[in-house]
Amino acid sequence: MDIPQIQPDSNADVGDMGQMYLATGKQVALRRWEEEASDFSESHSREYETVGYLIQGVLEIDLDGQIAKLESGDSWLVPAGATHRYRVVEPLIAIKRPVRQLDSIGVTNHRKDL
Repeated sequence: MDIPQIQPDSNADVGDMGQMYLATGKQVALRRWEEEASDFSESHSREYETVGYLIQGVLEIDLDGQIAKLESGDSWLVPAGATHRYRVVEPLIAIKRPVRQLDSIGVTNHRKDL
């Protein structure tokens, strides 16, 4: 079997917001998010969906004015175009997967080998 990419944590690139880029393909990306407790981030929206899984910690998501509390083992979906923000209640480790065409937002520029 030909496995096109295996990405150990030690080789992962880190984005502007501290996210660790794990495996990244042409149509999908996987990110590891670690953050200490903090107040709500600025509200924002994306033109693509994002799904996530909370491995450790407590997170609040304000999604279009409705706040949901997530704990370890919970997952979430932010629909494309939805205004949202996050508050890290307890230090967290999460995995996020943006679902989009990566070329449309320049992620393939991030990984030159794709």
